[in-house]
Amino acid sequence: MAAMQDLLHALLNPSPLGLAIAILLAITIPIFLHSVVFRSSGLTTLPSILLIGPSSSGKTSLITLFERGTKAAATHTSQTPIAVECSLPVGAIASSDKYRSDNDPTNQMHKKFLLIDTPGHGKLRHHALENLTNPQNLKGLIFLVDAATLSAGDEGLRQTADYLHDVLLLLQKRVAGSKTAKAMKEIPVLIAANKMDLFIALPAALVKSSLEAEITKVRTSRSKGLLDSGIGMGDAEDEKDDWLGEMCSSSFKFSQMEEFDVSVEVLGGNVVGGEGPTVDKWWKWISERL
Repeated sequence: MAAMQDLLHALLNPSPLGLAIAILLAITIPIFLHSVVFRSSGLTTLPSILLIGPSSSGKTSLITLFERGTKAAATHTSQTPIAVECSLPVGAIASSDKYRSDNDPTNQMHKKFLLIDTPGHGKLRHHALENLTNPQNLKGLIFLVDAATLSAGDEGLRQTADYLHDVLLLLQKRVAGSKTAKAMKEIPVLIAANKMDLFIALPAALVKSSLEAEITKVRTSRSKGLLDSGIGMGDAEDEKDDWLGEMCSSSFKFSQMEEFDVSVEVLGGNVVGGEGPTVDKWWKWISERL
């Protein structure tokens, strides 16, 4: 009984040292939980945007523009993939930040992302396709095209449509061939029509219709076995698996990709130009995916 009374007396009348220790613990424990436990459970991998497209479309210039935020640097044809950390420009709000307080310190983290540039040469396009096959926190895909080389009959139109056909078919197979398709994350596609500052560049609406018409030709040729797919999917695939979009449709439309959870938008802009870059629409598209 005496021991119990001594214990109660010590609890009700703590020593100055014990009181100091209790105050120190009360202050440090919340700080520890916030800095270690909560922070470690937050975003650890930056979201990424994959940048692909044919050679000379302006991909490397775009990635330097987004990285610097002012103007594109002089570039040369890339031979290997390049990943740079970019931040949304001032005023652009990421989709995940819409309901966050302006004073929330995590806002800045969510405004950052990785932009992955891939070579556009035909022999090096496997880098882009590998990123689509094994995406790492991939939020979207930008397919950059040169709007000044997409007129009917241009070789640039045929090559661009051929590459875009392969990319969209891979995204389609990614969903259609998966038993857990509903659980797979959507990979939206932006067809960024570059070089809109040039007089001969097609407007975004004509870029869309020209690509749809040319992809229809590519799809028909592939179904007849006149062209090699060039994406290494194997020659034993069923015709249904290699048909892009709505099966047996007479013409291809980007809207057909919605059946496979692939949204496709076409937006114009220019990376360089006499009056400076015009990429606001592209920034807005990216912010809506982050």
